[in-house]
Amino acid sequence: MTQLTRELISSWLPDRPEDGHKGTFGKVLIVGGSVGYSGAPVLAARAAVRGGTGLVFVGVPKSLWPVAAAKLDEAMPFPLPEDGDGRLTYEAMTPILKRLSGCDAGLIGPGLGQSGALDFLVTETLQNANCPMVADADGLNALSRHMDRLFQIKTPLILTPHDGEYARLAGHLPGENREREASEFAQAHGCILVLKGHRTVVAAPDGETFVNTTGNHGMAKGGSGDVLSGLILSLLGQGMESVRAAAAAVWIHGRAGDYAAAEKGFRGMTPSDLIELLPKVWRDDFHT
Repeated sequence: MTQLTRELISSWLPDRPEDGHKGTFGKVLIVGGSVGYSGAPVLAARAAVRGGTGLVFVGVPKSLWPVAAAKLDEAMPFPLPEDGDGRLTYEAMTPILKRLSGCDAGLIGPGLGQSGALDFLVTETLQNANCPMVADADGLNALSRHMDRLFQIKTPLILTPHDGEYARLAGHLPGENREREASEFAQAHGCILVLKGHRTVVAAPDGETFVNTTGNHGMAKGGSGDVLSGLILSLLGQGMESVRAAAAAVWIHGRAGDYAAAEKGFRGMTPSDLIELLPKVWRDDFHT
């Protein structure tokens, strides 16, 4: 078990060549959103942009597209087929996979909602993706009903559950030894597990485990997880190895939270504050 530190993260971060262009720094896709949950993919997209990604695409139900387009100046939202309740349908899979084929990493789940069609969409997308993927929020809920499909996923997969989502995936809440439990789950299911909470644990399929040292209780607000998943996606898209991308994002996310607490206070800080303070982390902690 390794504690995450600034020095360790710094040794992992990819270089940013001076002659780089937006394609150099990764293309990523976020799939999420449903009526009533339009903010989740927006927060993830804003975090991915602030994480340094060159191009961020965001697929949302078509009725949400005007909302996402109004909120996102730097990312590129596009409409996907939806049902009568404002959730994506399985017909969205073809355009999603087409877009993924030109991307370096993908994220599915923020604000997605739940339905039988979405279960199919999530599992089939993960199985057919040609790049590393992150499953968060309702992406995890879909997987929890089809755990056997995890073994059919060929590309690196990062799961980002809080305790309740972990209970749906594993069938029980985490025990007292969160590090051992996360490691056993990652090894048993061949995925990278980010078990969120106080001292978030990142576990790899080979048994490697990291424990975070940043963050605070002011981050315990809806939307903070969307920021984290977007940041993980960003680092994946920039070419970081999957375990290191997850672990680095966890530390950086927590560091932004600590800066937010210092500036705003624990009660008043918001997930958007984390995004706005990511540049401070890059500049002050990593001089980039």
